[in-house]
Amino acid sequence: MNTIEGNLPLRSPLHAILAPTGIAVVGASADPTKRGYKAMVGLVKGGYRGTIYPVNPKADTILGVKAWPSISEVPGTPELALLCTPAATVPALIAECGRRGVKGAVILASGFGETGEAGAALEAEMMEAARAHGVRIIGPNTSGMFNLHHHINLLALDNVTPGDIGIVSQSGNMLLSLALEAQHNGQVGFSTYIGPGNQSDIGFNDYLRYLGEDEHTRVATLYVEGFRDGRKFLDVARDVTAMKPVVVYKSGATEQGQKAASSHTGALAGSYQMTVDLLRQAGVSVVQYSDEILPVAEGLGRLQKAPGKRVAVISDGGGQATIAADRLAEAGLQLAELSDNTRTALRGVLLPQASTVNPVDVAGSSDANPSLLARCIEIVMADEGVDSVFLVGMFGGYSMRFAESLLGDEMRGAEAMVELANANEKPLVIYSLYAPIKPPALRRLHEAGLPVYASIEHAVRVLSALGERGEYLAGRAVHVAADPVQPSVAGQTMFKTARAEGRDLLEFEAKALLAEHGMAVPDEPLAKSIDELNDIARHFGDKPLAMKVVSKDILHKSDAGGVKLNLVGEAALREAYQAILESAYAYDPSADIEGVLVTPMAEKGVEVIVGMLRDPIFGPVMMFGLGGIFVEVLEDVAFRALPLSRADAESMVNQIKAQKVLAGVRGAAGVDKQALVSLLVQISRLVEAYPSIHELDLNPIIAYPESHETGYAIVDARIIVERDQ
Repeated sequence: MNTIEGNLPLRSPLHAILAPTGIAVVGASADPTKRGYKAMVGLVKGGYRGTIYPVNPKADTILGVKAWPSISEVPGTPELALLCTPAATVPALIAECGRRGVKGAVILASGFGETGEAGAALEAEMMEAARAHGVRIIGPNTSGMFNLHHHINLLALDNVTPGDIGIVSQSGNMLLSLALEAQHNGQVGFSTYIGPGNQSDIGFNDYLRYLGEDEHTRVATLYVEGFRDGRKFLDVARDVTAMKPVVVYKSGATEQGQKAASSHTGALAGSYQMTVDLLRQAGVSVVQYSDEILPVAEGLGRLQKAPGKRVAVISDGGGQATIAADRLAEAGLQLAELSDNTRTALRGVLLPQASTVNPVDVAGSSDANPSLLARCIEIVMADEGVDSVFLVGMFGGYSMRFAESLLGDEMRGAEAMVELANANEKPLVIYSLYAPIKPPALRRLHEAGLPVYASIEHAVRVLSALGERGEYLAGRAVHVAADPVQPSVAGQTMFKTARAEGRDLLEFEAKALLAEHGMAVPDEPLAKSIDELNDIARHFGDKPLAMKVVSKDILHKSDAGGVKLNLVGEAALREAYQAILESAYAYDPSADIEGVLVTPMAEKGVEVIVGMLRDPIFGPVMMFGLGGIFVEVLEDVAFRALPLSRADAESMVNQIKAQKVLAGVRGAAGVDKQALVSLLVQISRLVEAYPSIHELDLNPIIAYPESHETGYAIVDARIIVERDQ
């Protein structure tokens, strides 16, 4: 099976805090209803091997451990303090902890920035004390933390088993749900849990870095409502995903969910689709449903990756094989095409009625000999066209379904599967309808590190995550950003003038900037007066032309009657010019109008959009999708963080769902995808060269076939200027 590889460059400072040799429980209590009691129970009964310092001025001992009146009076120097006291007491306690040499504090209390202005002021006071005294803060408004391999359980959760799944969750109830699910599963355990709370100090990126380094964690799993510093998180994620899998469930997929997340954490939820795309760009496995979190974390933790997305299905029932094939296709996985040699070998061990095409249906061949399934797996795994194997059906339950005498054969089959899995980089994922019963053969598989699922859908989601991770790791070498370009003097002057005049770039300026940096922009002179139309008409001859108003005060030209199409000849241009000015001034009498742009009507093609925004959480982000009216109606777009590599750009173009539109419909030729990829990379470099670009919108861009001279034409361009420079 697969192993974890890679190293982070620097060691996280959180190791001393999350694996401390001494813990002070401030507000420790003998009252079972108090969090200070729960924490003491978790430490004492959990067998914590460090020193426990209960702090309570009204008690001599708590749960048999000597108590102290204050942090200042404890005899040692605890590395971590758990504060179980009200919010108003926290700033002073943090200062006291700092003077005592405490390195970190877990703050359970709510009533800080998530509650409004007064709480935000208290949070600022707390952070001022923390920075002044060198204390790192987990929380506030956190559910707490545990580190089971160090016997630290500040939540006093029962029946949590040490294991290799590290969790960071902004919801304490989500942790409880996962813990109960793991308890029911019986084979899943946890390494570290942290509730980040308000992330006043330590954020998701810090916790992820720690889990990336933690020797007890094979997969980092995060429930996220909102990031404070998304750009930094992506940077850390790129490092960690090179070493071990990272699974994220991002809440706020709907407008209602985003509002709920914001009110719960005080954090911006951001655009869900954008967040998911950027996380996947960094190698993160994003799950869509909450019940997928633990199955995917378990599967990735145990199996790590698959070489690709070609799956071979082996089944002892045709119906479930069909269901598996449907779910695999929906997940973007491929049914591997088995070679002639593989099919011949399968026919040599299966009954004549068996199907040896993928999905392989053994059709009763295993009823009297369940270990035959292991032989089928061995044959299929040897096929170079197979990246992973999916066993579907009733393995583990043959002795229950048919005869008890088959148990020994099932156990031998399980041992053979374990040997195959250990000897191969190709993962084996198992769905069994007997999984909820946990029969001996399935327990043996699980104990050996092979995940067994009671849901075909969960198993397929794991296979998808394994394939995505394998492809991501294989492609890391080519995910190199293009060399940056230098800004031109003319471009810098353009932005300086726009900022001085308090405006954005005018359309002709934006297109001039794009053209200067090698992008395909149509020939479109600016007519500042009606008298200039004579020369323009001669220049274009009998080509049908379009005219558009140019004004910093009119952003939506069509709404202002500022666009005229299919104009031929000087007379038509003059009439259109006059009509545009009249409509524009009627729309905004005070509008400052530079003139009108005149350009040939664009050839027919596929309309796409390219956009860039400087997101407050993730920094500069690129968008690509179908353009024109489709961008708002279909919302078929892809996002990536800048800078883009060529591989990033290719994945954007290939991600959108309307691939059939790009490939050509009704006999039309497909668009030149590589020209679009080059354009995306050029725009990425342009944004790097000009920090003054706050937002960019090219919509529509007309995409053309490969036979076209340029492959695309930028019909409309808008560049919003960053003001604060």
